[in-house]
Amino acid sequence: MANSPSGDSMTARIVRVLETFDADRTVQTIADIARRAALPSSTAQRIVAELAASGLLERDEDGRVRLGMRLWELALRGSLALRLRQAALPFMEGVQARVREHTQLAVLEQDEALFIERLSHPLAGANITRIAGRLPLHASSAGLVLLAHASPALRERVLSQRLRALSAETQTDAAVLRTQLERVRREGFVIAPGTVETVSTGVAVPVREGRRGPVIAALAVVLPRDAPTAGAVDELRRAAAGIESALAAP
Repeated sequence: MANSPSGDSMTARIVRVLETFDADRTVQTIADIARRAALPSSTAQRIVAELAASGLLERDEDGRVRLGMRLWELALRGSLALRLRQAALPFMEGVQARVREHTQLAVLEQDEALFIERLSHPLAGANITRIAGRLPLHASSAGLVLLAHASPALRERVLSQRLRALSAETQTDAAVLRTQLERVRREGFVIAPGTVETVSTGVAVPVREGRRGPVIAALAVVLPRDAPTAGAVDELRRAAAGIESALAAP
């Protein structure tokens, strides 16, 4: 697609428009979109009009803009995330029935942990994770599992950057993290107290594409800080094995 005078392609500008929407900002004016996407108003208006014409965006009677159902439909067609979520959900429900806190599933996406499913008990403790939300790979139990099993090049790219702390206990020392990631690969799980919030402990295990395939997801629970974790590790391992078998089934 043609580049703009600033050098970014039409595809890049469309992505910037779509990225202005999130769970807390589901409806916007075109002026809002232009400002957040750092686009001229005329450019934002043209892109919104074209996306609305194809159903990827929708306008309400006041001219405000939201993501369109067509975008949701296209995203689900042949989606690996959808297939993984469908295979995982029955096993996640089994974990959740026993843990009764938070059970969640994450995949690696653009050097971050992207959460594609989460189950929570009404009385569960703190958890900032949302479906379709992201966390830095070094700063959650699921992210640490994904980072541990990522390619060496990706690990080094992540660890060579300035690592942001989400809480006072988030580990941001790359050397310490390398040792921790080696242990995650060796032991097959991670227990991460206080990494995201000081009142919680994350526990996570890898999910492979088949029993011997590459790691494609991390299955995790978020528990109160003082809760025992040994039973959670066992629950997650059984559930991960079930998901792997389901994915391998014809």
